[in-house]
Order: sequence, then structure tokens, then C-alpha cells
Amino acid sequence: MIILVLIIAAIVVYARLPGKYDYFAKCLTEKGVKMYGTDSCSHCQNQKHDFGKSFKYVDFTNCNYAQSVCNLKGITGYPTWIVEEKSYPGEQSFQRLSELTGCLIEK
Repeated sequence: MIILVLIIAAIVVYARLPGKYDYFAKCLTEKGVKMYGTDSCSHCQNQKHDFGKSFKYVDFTNCNYAQSVCNLKGITGYPTWIVEEKSYPGEQSFQRLSELTGCLIEK
């Protein structure tokens, strides 16, 4: 019983810890950067994995559920990043996103 309580406590504490890229992801969103993708896209999953738990701060549109939005934006491949109304298809490195936005990767 004590072990179970300790495991639950550890999970709760971990969930409350900030993600490594929270600042970077929040900065991207504040700059109006958006990522478009789908659940089945392996490259989208790679991008999500790169951000880890900080991905929750990325402005992400899932085209599985918002196909009309993606069509209006001219999204034809996944992932596609939109930065200052310009499309950047494919996986983008943090370095590239930083160069495009001025957002610092770590703070």
C-alpha cells in the first residue's frame, strides 16, 4: 500500500514539473506560430516527441478534426509550420524555429 502511495505521489509531482521547452513553446505561440498535422503522421509525432510535455503549449491544429481550416490555409503535407503567414512544410528543428521567430530554445 505504501509503495502504491509513493508511486502516485511521484506521478503527481512529475506532472507538475515544467517541461524542458515550456518557455520556447510558449514563445512560439505568442509569436503566432502554428503547427498543422494529423494523428497518423509519423513526422508530426516526431515533432511532438521533440517538445515532450512542453508540446501542450504549441499552437497545434489537428487536421483530422479541422480539415476545413487546413484546406483554407493550403496545408497539403504534415507537419506544416506557419510562421508570419509563411508555410514551412516538414519537420523543423528547434534551431530553425528559433531563427525564424527569435524565440530562445532554453532560458
